Amino acid sequence: MNRPPGLTRSLNDRIFGGVLGGIARRYGWNSTLLRFLYVVISIVSIAFPGILVYLVLWLLIPEGND
Repeated sequence: MNRPPGLTRSLNDRIFGGVLGGIARRYGWNSTLLRFLYVVISIVSIAFPGILVYLVLWLLIPEGND
């Protein structure tokens, strides 16, 4: 059975920590679109502390070996 790769931070598709690049790779999404949506949701939603969530994910998700 062909399993998708586990969730890791991207080494090649990164701007800061590779979190969103890794999430996009894991689910087969466009990383640029995911980054755009993440920023828009972080700005529009006061209840969604985007920077804090990103930092926590940066600490929790292991670095990949692209």
